[in-house]
Amino acid sequence: MQNDVVEVEIKGVLPTSGGCAVFLGTDDKVFVIYIDQIVGAAITMFMRKVPKERPQTHDLFASMLAALGAKVERIIINDFKSGVYYARMILSEENELHHKKIIELDARPSDSLAIAVQQNAPIFVSSDVWNDADDMSDVLSRVDQETIAEDDDLEL
Repeated sequence: MQNDVVEVEIKGVLPTSGGCAVFLGTDDKVFVIYIDQIVGAAITMFMRKVPKERPQTHDLFASMLAALGAKVERIIINDFKSGVYYARMILSEENELHHKKIIELDARPSDSLAIAVQQNAPIFVSSDVWNDADDMSDVLSRVDQETIAEDDDLEL
């Protein structure tokens, strides 16, 4: 892997008035991507391994990949322009003759994150995006503390 990316993980998914906030980062820094509520719910379900009664869109995509002998190698959030994040999904496919092919697709970051969680694929952010993103670690920490306090109140 090149040095111009940073490996991150999803630190949290929180509902907002307009959708969901996905907190991505490392132990040192966290930034936020805002996504629609439906994909936010899918990410949360994949993170919690919630069973579904029937396949959803991301499940269909995963089934198609498996049927084609392809898998998600990684996703990269590679750009941020005019308030919009962009991502690439890197797939690999190997045929019966063991010829390997790498496929790179444009994808919405929200769908890429959902599929990465579902497929257990690593998530990367380009260094340019990482360096330009505001650190939201304190916001995530405050939300986590409020959630713990609410949970404690419920136990009383």
